[in-house]
Amino acid sequence: MSDTPRKETDIARGIRARGLARGRGPAEIAEEIHDQCGPLFGTSRIKAHRLSHGVALSDIVAQVKALYEVAGKPVPRLGETLLSAYESGYKRPGPEYLHYLCAVYRVEPDELGYQSPCICGRGHAAAPGGASPVAPRYAPERVPEHPLGRSIAPVPDQPLVGMVVPSPGDRYWIPVSETRGPDRAGGPASIDVGEEDIVLRRTLLQLLAGAGVALDGQFLGAVDNLRRKMDDTLVSATVSPTMLDQWEETTLGYGRQYQATPSLRMLCDVLLDFSEVRRMADKRQPVELQERLCRIAAQLSGLSGLIMINLGDHRLARSFFRTARTAADETGDRHLRAWVTVRESLVPMYYGDPREALHLARKAQDLAGRSPGVAAAMAPAVEARALGLLAMRGRGDAAPSARRALVRGRAVFDQLTTEQTSDLAFGFTDRQMAFYEGDTFTNLGDHRQGDEVLSRALTLYAPTDRVDRTLVRLDRAACQLHAGHPDAALQAGRDAILDLPPEHRSDILVHRARQIGAAVNAKHGQIAALNDFYEALSAPVRSPTTGSPPAVPPSEQV
Repeated sequence: MSDTPRKETDIARGIRARGLARGRGPAEIAEEIHDQCGPLFGTSRIKAHRLSHGVALSDIVAQVKALYEVAGKPVPRLGETLLSAYESGYKRPGPEYLHYLCAVYRVEPDELGYQSPCICGRGHAAAPGGASPVAPRYAPERVPEHPLGRSIAPVPDQPLVGMVVPSPGDRYWIPVSETRGPDRAGGPASIDVGEEDIVLRRTLLQLLAGAGVALDGQFLGAVDNLRRKMDDTLVSATVSPTMLDQWEETTLGYGRQYQATPSLRMLCDVLLDFSEVRRMADKRQPVELQERLCRIAAQLSGLSGLIMINLGDHRLARSFFRTARTAADETGDRHLRAWVTVRESLVPMYYGDPREALHLARKAQDLAGRSPGVAAAMAPAVEARALGLLAMRGRGDAAPSARRALVRGRAVFDQLTTEQTSDLAFGFTDRQMAFYEGDTFTNLGDHRQGDEVLSRALTLYAPTDRVDRTLVRLDRAACQLHAGHPDAALQAGRDAILDLPPEHRSDILVHRARQIGAAVNAKHGQIAALNDFYEALSAPVRSPTTGSPPAVPPSEQV
């Protein structure tokens, strides 16, 4: 050929012509079309097979519909648009459509670019010489058994292309051991058919057969995916105000559960919802709805950052706060941006330089402005804690500045509404304020006032507020150390950690306890109680029911 073809169809037509002239089959021709056109035009494998047959989209649609008719099933709503979406990679065919496409092209799913096995469990490849293979009949040992004990008659042979099609009078039962199966017949086939029906049907068959069923990840994933598809159908590619109301309520609910739920469990819940919010934000929404989505994203990302602090991964915590800042900037809400910043200051507070925590706390105050708000009250309290740490390290001017910051924080706190002081994550509560004050006094070396304030804070926390309660108890242990009682300090710190359920012994709590041990060693040397203290902290965490280490690291919240 003198001129190099410029169009995908021209190149494919030439490859097909040469292949047929050499006696090659459609599957071999499709492979060559994919190899040559894929790098140039992004030709998918499934499209390469259509081009290797030299037919149009309408021809494939007609063949699939004909197979449905022969099988005695309602004609599907498959059209050229959907088939084109499969070929371009925008959509993936469901298990049933994939089965029929494999039958039309006489190939297996992997040859069309899909790794999943076909639901029929049998081969579709053409017989040698290009003859259409006769559909295999069920082997006696593979005949599935009805869950109620009735055997199922074998499906008779059908002269179709590489597939087993039940007759209209037969019910196609899927063996319980099979991982995939056809979609339920009896109604119009859906364009967006997925694997959810297969998983649910298999579970139902197991229940009918009296078998035990575990709520595994595959089942729960199918349930949630089915619900999400319904959401997509209801909102019609946009987000409704009602749905956003529900997301906002869910996000606030996480704030209420924050202290009572182990961090890994909380992280999974938060990130699953965070993923759905990301999916909806990916579509262009009206301005007012997009702003609300960004607010929810900022709150969920900030909450994820707090959880990562508790899990001890300060790098990921910073990454989540960076994402939260980006989302908050899209809302233009200074109070939200201030909340993200003041919460981010807890990363260097526990795992970095208190000077950075001081800088972020003051930045949050600038963002919050003069109007009372959660960040406006919390930021001076965080500033006071950071200054207390600097005073403990020898910075002379830090102590009076810390006390002044506490006064400012308390003044703003007293102006907050009940709603703002009732949430441990998105608000700033009275018990948190007392904890921050007591922690500051403890760091300043004022162990009497610190212990007095911390004792009051301890009475305000609920038994389920495990992290803050434990941090308060560890601060009281530090007060014992400042009072000159190292043995009592170590015992109090040890008890604070060991009183926690195994799943709540998070990295942040053990880290704080080790700091007390290091302070005892620096001030009193290697005393006898120190070895027992470290051994207790280093002991492997045991499951309260089995006595074996848990499958995942324990966690809790700041």
